[in-house]
Amino acid sequence: MTTTGSDEPPRRRRGRPGYDQEAILRTAVELFNRKGYDATSMGDLAKELGLTKAAIYHHVTSKEQLLSRALDDALDELTATVTEALREREGATAYRRLREVVRHSVEVLVAHQPSVTLLLRVRGNSGVELAALERRRWLDDRLAALVADAVKEGALRDDVPPALVSRLLFGMVNSLVEWYRADGVYDPATVADTITTLAFDGLARHEA
Repeated sequence: MTTTGSDEPPRRRRGRPGYDQEAILRTAVELFNRKGYDATSMGDLAKELGLTKAAIYHHVTSKEQLLSRALDDALDELTATVTEALREREGATAYRRLREVVRHSVEVLVAHQPSVTLLLRVRGNSGVELAALERRRWLDDRLAALVADAVKEGALRDDVPPALVSRLLFGMVNSLVEWYRADGVYDPATVADTITTLAFDGLARHEA
C-alpha cells in the first residue's frame, strides 16, 4: 500500500441510507468480530437478527457494504480528530496538539470499540479493506509528522524516530480493544488521562 502524501484524508466510501440500518450494522459488526468477516454469511446475519435475507437486502446491498460502513464508523471520528490536530492555531503547540490527539483517540476508541476492533483485524483482502488501510496509513503519516514537529519545538526527546514514536503511542491506544470494558473498573476519562500522562511523561525531554 502506498501513501498519498497529501494533507487531505482519503475519501470514505458511502453506503445507501435505509430504515434500521444501525441495528443491522451493530449486529453485523458483532458477528464479524466473533466469527471473522470472511466466515460470516448474510444467512448468519439473518439468523442472528431473526429476519430473512430478503429483509436485510431491503436495507443494505451486500455484506461488503456493511463492512465498509463499520470501517467508516471506526475511522471517521478519528480522522476528524487528527485533521483538527494538524490545524495550526494560536497558543497550540505541536506538543499540545499531539497530547490532545492521543487523549481524544482513546475516547474515540472507547465510543466505537466494536468497529475499531474490526478495523484492527482487516488485512487488505478486498477493495473496502484496502481503502481502510489507506486511511490508517494517512493517519499514521500525519501523526508521525506531528511528533516530528514536537521534537523540533524541543518538547520531546530527539533520540527516537518520530514514526516509531507514533506507532508505539497508537499501539498503546489500540491495545484497549483487547481488555477495556465499558462496564469495568475504569471510566473512559481515567483511561484517557492515564495513557496520555504515561506516554508523555516518558517522552518529555529532560535537561541534563
